[in-house]
Amino acid sequence: MNENKSTLKETREEVAVRYFRLVDSADPAILDLFTDDAQMFFPKFGIAFGKDQIAAFAQGFAGQISSIQHDIPGLTVISSGNYVVTEGSVQGTTRSGAAFPDGKSSYGLFCNVFEFEDERIKRLHIYEDPDFGHTHAEGVAWGKSVQDTIATL
Repeated sequence: MNENKSTLKETREEVAVRYFRLVDSADPAILDLFTDDAQMFFPKFGIAFGKDQIAAFAQGFAGQISSIQHDIPGLTVISSGNYVVTEGSVQGTTRSGAAFPDGKSSYGLFCNVFEFEDERIKRLHIYEDPDFGHTHAEGVAWGKSVQDTIATL
């Protein structure tokens, strides 16, 4: 692998890890990691297209979670071509006070697939059970409410 490809691979992996740090700190600078026309998928929410919809998703997500912490040192990071795949664990607390994972119905495990265009995220698909507090009905409701908000954008 030549030096340029190696450097781009390392940069993309660093961006993927930075994504989790920004999620954990609820930092709006996270949007700077994405291309303007990025696509993002999250279970029970669906697909967001572009930074405005991704921001609406993030705001809706933040409305359900009071704290979140990804195990960044424990991340598995695999790169191939324009893709970086991360697998790891997360813990936190919902706004209703439920700690997750509970080890019964939630395990805090996730897998994210990042597709890059140069050094920015073009597509992100997140595979994680969003029922953090074992409140499936509420999880579906917040996804629907955010979709309704996006419909007005």
